[in-house]
Amino acid sequence: MTETDLIIIGAGPGGYRAAEYAAKNGLKVIVFDGKDAGGTCLNCGCIPTKTLARNADVMHTLSEAEVFGLNNLQYEFDFSRVMARKDEVVSTLRNGVEALLKMPGITFVKENVTFVDSKTVRTFHSGDEYTAPNIIIATGSSNKMLRLKEFDTSLLDEGVVCDSTELLSTKTLPRHLCIVGAGVIGMEFASIYRSFGCEVTVIEFLKECLPAVDSEISKRLRKSLEKRGVNFMMQSGVTSITRDGVFYERKGKSACVSADKILIAVGRKPNISDDFANAGIEFDERTGIKVDDDMQTNVPGIYAIGDVNCRQMLAHAATMQGLRAVNTILKRKDNIRLDIMPAAVFTYPEVGCVGPTEDLLKDKGISYKAYKSRYHANGKALAMNETEGLVKLLTDADDHILGCHILGAHASDLIQEVVAWMNQNGTIQQLRECVHIHPTLSEVLQDLT
Repeated sequence: MTETDLIIIGAGPGGYRAAEYAAKNGLKVIVFDGKDAGGTCLNCGCIPTKTLARNADVMHTLSEAEVFGLNNLQYEFDFSRVMARKDEVVSTLRNGVEALLKMPGITFVKENVTFVDSKTVRTFHSGDEYTAPNIIIATGSSNKMLRLKEFDTSLLDEGVVCDSTELLSTKTLPRHLCIVGAGVIGMEFASIYRSFGCEVTVIEFLKECLPAVDSEISKRLRKSLEKRGVNFMMQSGVTSITRDGVFYERKGKSACVSADKILIAVGRKPNISDDFANAGIEFDERTGIKVDDDMQTNVPGIYAIGDVNCRQMLAHAATMQGLRAVNTILKRKDNIRLDIMPAAVFTYPEVGCVGPTEDLLKDKGISYKAYKSRYHANGKALAMNETEGLVKLLTDADDHILGCHILGAHASDLIQEVVAWMNQNGTIQQLRECVHIHPTLSEVLQDLT
């Protein structure tokens, strides 16, 4: 049996960053993962999707080339080159993670493991056992699949029906893409593939897309995508998927969408294993592993970070939760604010958000003030031809920032400034008094009224 200071199960952003941090602080770490280093985010999630989103942004700009006086611009779209670039980006970053996992103090074992007890794991294939006083579970999540009474599963085998991982590996561009689900994954792929010239239809059960985002922002995004030609079927429940298409009910009427590619984007589920019970860990297949604010499970010495605990299913959340877990092991206090967790949706235009929505504050009866500014009054936005955008900032009665929600160019970058102010318990007045470069998009934060 091999002994070490810390075992980490999973080499995604939570796992490999926790390993790096632990090793730099003197712990001997063994990381296990039967798949490629980097986890879902790097290999079949955040990174490849955002690489495609960048190509889509370029395509969108070219499609509006007449704005820049390029009326006779000719270009050819080679989807194979787009996918090749995506693979190159992923490979480069994966090689970087693999190099990180070779640093002194870290051993990377490319195998899956099962729990023998609360201090011991066993590899699937070799049967070797490893023990440590501390174990971090970072097994991530996987795509959910629809459960329907009528579902021709042969369409899964043929690749007609797919999840996001499979769509990222497709070799040909579909003529018509039907997306079931208008969450983050569904909206990003709708934006990307519409920019690539595909007909796109989105079917969503709820009244509005992106239910976790401020309703005013999500509605504006949907309207923007509709102007670009994306078809939305809101408040529509899918009843069956056959060779004839996706059947759904909307306002008491049945309808069908025929498409040569059907993406199921109805969320993700934590990667839970029955062997967790061998260690006495409390978990639920739907809500994941239960943890406290230090990411510790009900079993002392066992921690769970990232998607598997279902607290915040975001790569950067996993990273920071991993640092919190290692700090707890090291008996070190930190000032990481896990309650202030920004998020972004890489559509065109982007969405960036942090903190509660206006709807949530209303529902909870919390007193607040709302401030807004718009991109069309910003000089840099006009120069960039990116005038579609809205910033909504929410404060408490004393003007301390509670949250912010942005739709527009570089929203994912702009939201980070608000996050910094929130971490310092800042006010909107302090934000306004901070000097911003002119002309920049960041001035929309200074112009809130």
